[in-house]
Amino acid sequence: MKNKNKSKRAHQFVLACLAMVYCFHAEAALEIEITQGVEAGIPIAIVPFEWRGAGIPPHIVSDIVEADLKRSGRFDTIPRSDFLSHPHDHKQVKFKDWRLIKAEALVVGRVQQLGTDQYQVEFRLFDVFKAKQLGGFRYKVPGKSLRKLAHQISDLIYLKLTGERGAFDTRIAYVTVERGATKNRYLLRVADSDGYGPVTILESNEPILSPSWSPDGQMLAYVSFEKKRSMIFTQRLRDGQRELIASFPGVNGAPAWSPGGRTLAVVSSREGNPEIYTLDLQTKNMRRLTNHLAIDTEPAFSPDGRHIVFTSDRGGKPQIYRMRSDGTAVERLTFEGNYNARASYSADGKRLTLVTNQGRGYRIGVFLIDSKGLFVLTDSTLDESPSFAPNGAMILYATQQGGNGVLSAVSADGRVKQVLRFQKGDVREPAWSPYNRKL
Repeated sequence: MKNKNKSKRAHQFVLACLAMVYCFHAEAALEIEITQGVEAGIPIAIVPFEWRGAGIPPHIVSDIVEADLKRSGRFDTIPRSDFLSHPHDHKQVKFKDWRLIKAEALVVGRVQQLGTDQYQVEFRLFDVFKAKQLGGFRYKVPGKSLRKLAHQISDLIYLKLTGERGAFDTRIAYVTVERGATKNRYLLRVADSDGYGPVTILESNEPILSPSWSPDGQMLAYVSFEKKRSMIFTQRLRDGQRELIASFPGVNGAPAWSPGGRTLAVVSSREGNPEIYTLDLQTKNMRRLTNHLAIDTEPAFSPDGRHIVFTSDRGGKPQIYRMRSDGTAVERLTFEGNYNARASYSADGKRLTLVTNQGRGYRIGVFLIDSKGLFVLTDSTLDESPSFAPNGAMILYATQQGGNGVLSAVSADGRVKQVLRFQKGDVREPAWSPYNRKL
């Protein structure tokens, strides 16, 4: 009887995972709508970069930079129709022109074609009121790297003007579902942080869940049901090579990388009840960390690797617990609300983002580990799968609007909000990549 109960609970766990997947048609492109920004962003003017070449460049660098800074919610980009001049280098800048339109920062630059597929990009950032250059660089890149370079320029501008590292030159992973006449198609995709250039990593007729980035941003771990049961895979993005990591009888789910990238924390019911294990990726040895009649799931390592947070209903309802990475010293962290789940750390290890329900629906919150304060950031009712940007400034999550699944982002203080919509359809299970992406 005891084993039957465990099997039933494990089955319910799988059904709970599947319930998070919604089946709508999905297009590739994302449209970003800023629904709420800071009250007074930094006024910045981004002059269209001068183009020196044949035809048009593969990507308009200055347009990408302007879009990046605008969607961060931290900047007030001045309309180009207000510009009194259009400089492209420091010698052409007349600071009085920019003071008159109340710009505090100014970006100018040029893109020059050097060969068939080689480009030189220059840019300069100025403090208008101090009439001082804050930064400027010259790069040579192939055409395929122009968009990435634009995000790197945005990151540098963000750092210079806010004092914080930007996260534009990062990626997002997510799952879409396309509905067919007789079967659905599930796609695991990776795109730039602004949704551009989605690449399909895996297609399947069965659900794909829980994508998780390796610390170097070069691999994904995920759960696939392609053989009608849950299995955990890792997959290298560069060449698509993937490896089956866990296919034990019962549940195999919720993979989470250790900071060193050598271990995955996973959920398995190999011994009857869903418990948390660590799995050595080289030896494939499994180490059981939890041992409780409750369902323990959704593990996430702390940035220093010393702790793991997880969701457990051992107190009666799902709440967030923390243990040492060897499974000792288990403690309950959340007490506020009747549901807290899907926690993951910010890069500084001081905060968790999670899904919380305090009687008004499932919303995204931030939990301060030291003070135990829990702050609700969103006001919708079906939010899920929150993921911190690597700089901790924004949180990406999935929600529903108008009956469709969309990605949304909210700043960690709740002041900036945006919606990332597919032109059609539904997208779920987002995960924001770490830094360390190579050009």
